[in-house]
Amino acid sequence: MNRNSTDSASGETHFGYSQIPYEEKQGLVDGVFKRVASRYDLMNDLMSGGLHRLWKDALIERLAPPRARAGYRLLDVAGGTGDIVLRFLKTTQAGEAVLCDINPAMVEAGRDRFAGESRVRFSIGNAESLPFPDRHFDAYTIAFGIRNVPRLDLALSEAFRVLKPGGHFLCLEFSQVEVPGLDRLYDAFSFNIIPALGKAVAGDRESYQYLVESIRRFPDQASFARKIAAAGFERVDYRNLTGGIAAIHSGWRI
Repeated sequence: MNRNSTDSASGETHFGYSQIPYEEKQGLVDGVFKRVASRYDLMNDLMSGGLHRLWKDALIERLAPPRARAGYRLLDVAGGTGDIVLRFLKTTQAGEAVLCDINPAMVEAGRDRFAGESRVRFSIGNAESLPFPDRHFDAYTIAFGIRNVPRLDLALSEAFRVLKPGGHFLCLEFSQVEVPGLDRLYDAFSFNIIPALGKAVAGDRESYQYLVESIRRFPDQASFARKIAAAGFERVDYRNLTGGIAAIHSGWRI
């Protein structure tokens, strides 16, 4: 199966297993997340068996933000309902965060969650064209969002642009299972169980079917690491989680 995110020669990208023009993908993805915004946390529980909570803990542990350094800024892209920002705030007493998402419904869910929290700001923004100045953030995180971006290279270039020298890029994403046997079990669960649960619990089989297919079309760990390095990041590496069901990719703007 072709796991490339885009086909630059044809001007096409994928939406699940379908090939579509670049310009159509964002609208289709927006439609998916508009439909599931109110059930987003449930969606992640269904797709990971609840493990996404531990994986997000691991992401913040890898970030290791300074506990008392004033002015430390995190940008969390595709921030959804704020799971990463919440963990960040618990880890640092002085750090500030911007929760950025292209979907207004997701941003509103985040606003509701952090009502009255002065260390969090909110922004509706596209990962391919972020509404922030150059060299502005100390860290950039994106969890379970980058596989939905039509042009990975642009999103990674934007991440590099908005980070300060010494800034840390961290991506948590579903990935390619690397444990023999577990891969077949995970495929069976993904394609047979998750869409059925989506229909039963959320009344939306099609959105969950797309999300499962989008995982399979995302580049494997080594391929994605090369894309991060091509965007200018150094010291790029990755750590598999639960046999590669998910992975944390890391890079630094030196």
